[in-house]
Amino acid sequence: MSDLTESEIRSFQQARGLDVTGFVDAVTARALEEARWKLGDRSLYLQESPLMRGDDVAALQARLTEMGFDSGRVDGIYGPRTETAVKEFQKSVGATVDGKCGPATMIALIRLTKIVSGGAPSAMRQTATQQSRGPALANKVIVLNPDGDDQLVYDVAVRTEGRLLALGASVFLTRGATNNPSEQERIAFSNKSSADLMISLNLDTYINDKAHGAATYFYGSDAHGVHSIVGERFASLVQREICARTDLANCRTHAKTWDLLRLTTAPTVRIDLGYTSNPGDISRISRPDFRDVIAEALVIAIQRLYLAAEDDAKTGTLRISDLRKAGIRR
Repeated sequence: MSDLTESEIRSFQQARGLDVTGFVDAVTARALEEARWKLGDRSLYLQESPLMRGDDVAALQARLTEMGFDSGRVDGIYGPRTETAVKEFQKSVGATVDGKCGPATMIALIRLTKIVSGGAPSAMRQTATQQSRGPALANKVIVLNPDGDDQLVYDVAVRTEGRLLALGASVFLTRGATNNPSEQERIAFSNKSSADLMISLNLDTYINDKAHGAATYFYGSDAHGVHSIVGERFASLVQREICARTDLANCRTHAKTWDLLRLTTAPTVRIDLGYTSNPGDISRISRPDFRDVIAEALVIAIQRLYLAAEDDAKTGTLRISDLRKAGIRR
């Protein structure tokens, strides 16, 4: 790691969907460690915490998925779902069913050709699951994650919660007004809730007070060649609704591999609602009426995610009252 130049570190961080800083922090060091493993370098198996991580695990997951074995999200983590997929593969080829990807299983994987075409199976599964849930919000479980302990983003979460509850959704907040759980606790909470969506609300900051605007992030890794299809679409809907309804600058959507996006099983987005370091942004988000507009934009984006194309509307035109009139509750 010490042999890498700042430019090389930046390029690596960019490719891996990390914060581009030019120096090796703990997250970058972990990503560098994962990147050094190639499929076949070692035997892969489910072990007690910490779970095995690496590009070899991601390559295994991608190969299994391409052949029709559901290993879940290609996240480079050898968890129970990956072990189950390995066992199913081993059973199908007559190998010893032990859930371990050792030499014999590796050879079988290499010999078999891809049998799935027409789109990434994991993406098709994720899209099919989302579509099968129907347009109504009454059967959806939404987890709202007001990041940190900021009271403004907590207030946005509460305003969004109220509107979603009125439309029949089940809503859970990862924290109350005064506590501040760790990121791992928030991820675990969302996963235990069997959420359909996880929405993390955040206010950014920067050393330069000129930085301003809203941005939305979803799980994606160019290094692993995988993106959350539902997460990416939802991020786009959220970003467009917020920017159509407010005067926040559009800082676009971005794929990242942050743990919150990577380890939460439900499609997850993080929304930066402006910069506390920018006078204009903090002035906006400090206004209750502005937070109401943000909450409405979030609810409309959630509803649009589940609407069929023929029932959708132009960005910035739908109102929650329209959803109630249309009876999109159950």
